Amino acid sequence: MTENAGAPVTDATENGSAVAASADDGGEAGAIERAGTVDSPGTEGVSADGAVPAGDHGAGSDGAVGDAGSRMSRHDLLVAEGDAAGDYLERLLDILDFDGDIDLDVEGERAVVSIIGGGDVAKLVGDHGEVLDALQELSRLAATAETGQRSRLMLDIAGYRERRRAELTELGRQTAEQVLKSDEPVRLSAMNPFERKVVHDAVGTVAGVISSSEGEEPHRRIVVSPAD
Repeated sequence: MTENAGAPVTDATENGSAVAASADDGGEAGAIERAGTVDSPGTEGVSADGAVPAGDHGAGSDGAVGDAGSRMSRHDLLVAEGDAAGDYLERLLDILDFDGDIDLDVEGERAVVSIIGGGDVAKLVGDHGEVLDALQELSRLAATAETGQRSRLMLDIAGYRERRRAELTELGRQTAEQVLKSDEPVRLSAMNPFERKVVHDAVGTVAGVISSSEGEEPHRRIVVSPAD
């Protein structure tokens, strides 16, 4: 997205408050990288979040996945991913002596693994979910090693992602309403691919505004603007 030269842009924090900033001001979330490719809401986080085209999984026309001459249904593959990640995380909890339960599920085209518990388990989320994101990547590697297929499973710990999804959905709607009233674009704080996707979806429910992404990881962020 190309902004009008000299157009004021506000920088909104995650709690919805905004402070004036110039177009090249990085704000409190860190300096904005030189604008790169602008993602459309429909593709945000696809590659960065581990999603790959079906062909990259070795999927055939019947939805089955080939692996060393055998064929596994897509659902069975996702279940195997979850099982492998769950085994890895159970060993981690044993090493740390943390008390938590592992819940495995399949939602759409993604395996979902959750560590349920409080106390010490919550420490595995980290500041702004940084530890959680790292553990998710390690869990995906464990699943890939087991199945031979690239994994894009989702990991949640102590309900963090669900709470964050609700917060970001509200932030997206509030920001869209703010843009409608002010007729000025708003630049949000830097977010990871999962968070940006949630905000894009929320903004998409409000007519008259659009959202796009700018910058490079880990400073990539969303700009919400009036629709042309």
